[in-house]
Amino acid sequence: MARDTDAIERDIERAREELAATLDELATRPKRMADSLKQRVMASVSSPAVRYGLIGTGVVVVGLVVVKIVR
Repeated sequence: MARDTDAIERDIERAREELAATLDELATRPKRMADSLKQRVMASVSSPAVRYGLIGTGVVVVGLVVVKIVR
């Protein structure tokens, strides 16, 4: 037996709502992932060992650039 028009319209509306929810989720997922990655990187960079290692690396790079320029 054929479905009535009201039932078909309800199904279409439900499908639209599900699609809208899925699109909203897909739109916000990259931002959440980027925020999560940023928090993890900031937490690891905040540790003294990493911080001092980065500072030391920067000093060496600047020193090598200065030596290269002077020569």
